[in-house]
Amino acid sequence: MSAQGSPYASGPPSERGDRASKDAKSLSRMSDRFESWFRRVLMVVLVLGLPAAAVSAGLTAYKASMRTVRTQAAERHQVNARLTAGAKSDDDWAKRPAQVRWTDTDGVVRTGAALVKPGTPEGATVRVWVTREGTVTSPPTSTLNATTSGWMVGGMAAFGVAAGSYAAWAGMRLVLDRRRYAQWGAEWDQVEPQWSARFRR
Repeated sequence: MSAQGSPYASGPPSERGDRASKDAKSLSRMSDRFESWFRRVLMVVLVLGLPAAAVSAGLTAYKASMRTVRTQAAERHQVNARLTAGAKSDDDWAKRPAQVRWTDTDGVVRTGAALVKPGTPEGATVRVWVTREGTVTSPPTSTLNATTSGWMVGGMAAFGVAAGSYAAWAGMRLVLDRRRYAQWGAEWDQVEPQWSARFRR
């Protein structure tokens, strides 16, 4: 049969494409159309929501960390202190607490426990961080910590949006597939007796 005589070749190409599109739409079920629409919504969420959530959460965490950095930098300062007892030396490289003494800006002699390297002798001078009240404390948070915190929180937010979108898609597919299988089973229960009766004649 020639292409001209074929019923599928009748009409211009644009009309054949429109007819095929209409046939495909007529064969699609409501669940298929809903699934297609839901995928588009999730794609929009991923394209727009993921970077927005990551940037917003990252900047919020960074700004909060920077406030902590500025607060600690204003409240803590370093002083020269002397060990009142030597730190024991062993094979462990971890710092250990030792008693230190220093004189603050008001001339008051203060004491406290600071982490020093093992084997530091008594009377050695060490640099320690203290608060305005004269309490030995840890070094203030650095801007690197704030930047790292921002990136980590932003990354977790992006991962959360991606994981949530995937979970929503997987849950939607599970519900729709169960409904489709139930519908197929009901249709087969109606059609199977008529179809199998042909072979019993």
